[in-house]
Amino acid sequence: MRMRRLRRSESLRALVRETVLDPGDLIYPLFLCPGKGVRREVGSMPGVFNLSVDEAVREAEEAAKLGVGGLLLFGLPESKDEQGTGAWDENGIVQQGLRALKKSEASKKLVVIADVCLCEYTSHGHCGVIVEGREGWEVDNDPTLDLLARTAVSLAKAGADVVAPSDMMDGRVAAIRRALDKASLAQTPILSYASKFASAFYGPFREAADSAPQFGDRKSYQMDGANLREAMREIDLDLAEGADMILMKPAMPYLDVVRAARERVDVPIGAYQVSGEYSMLQAAIEKGWLDKNRAILESLVGMRRAGADFIVTYFAKEASQLLA
Repeated sequence: MRMRRLRRSESLRALVRETVLDPGDLIYPLFLCPGKGVRREVGSMPGVFNLSVDEAVREAEEAAKLGVGGLLLFGLPESKDEQGTGAWDENGIVQQGLRALKKSEASKKLVVIADVCLCEYTSHGHCGVIVEGREGWEVDNDPTLDLLARTAVSLAKAGADVVAPSDMMDGRVAAIRRALDKASLAQTPILSYASKFASAFYGPFREAADSAPQFGDRKSYQMDGANLREAMREIDLDLAEGADMILMKPAMPYLDVVRAARERVDVPIGAYQVSGEYSMLQAAIEKGWLDKNRAILESLVGMRRAGADFIVTYFAKEASQLLA
């Protein structure tokens, strides 16, 4: 037996390839900010920008032409407060972006997903309501659920095809499902960040979204990176509460979680190649230590091979160009 026989040419390798990556498998994150004609590069994420709504529409149209599957929207509000009221403001930055995108040709080809969380909108940078606790402060779970549900409804009304809660509050999927159904938005799917780990790989995102905690950290509500079985329980609970799809975050250090989830459930699964993964690859590429094109595609194929049906990645446009 000679395994190399089927590796002799690109055509043979393509014929027997087990895992296929397509531009339609990729979701492109966008960071929306106030203003017009704004295209401000994020210092720690070369090639990623804070975009005003008009620039975001142009970016979406480019992505649609490349065959990218969808967008994931985050917002940088003009002002913040302790409750994060900008998250559900009818004229909030993401709501404005959703309405503009829905009027564009790009929306006919792209699934537009809206992130549901409060960290970008709160003055303290945490994902929920802050109260006095044993450690001096804590995020109060149940009052936060009402705000997350209100946010999800606001985003769906503005045009989001999918809402994606990323906060990691207990019971948030059920609260959002009830609120959507009550608002006659029963057809809006929920993509739950079912196992979101407290991770060092989120650092650059916090610059991009201006969402760094002003005190403490998020370890009391995001998952401990050492716990695989707990991640499976989180997935089971979110699906029982009404999640239609689930998302693993981060991707690369947690591909075993993606694989375990794939073997456990039959719903669509996504993996998020987070900011730190992107910036780490970009830094090595800029140094000449990695071949850019090969490194981008290899990292994404690995996530598909682990079991992800789709991938959220800042490389979405570049990868689509390479795949074309």
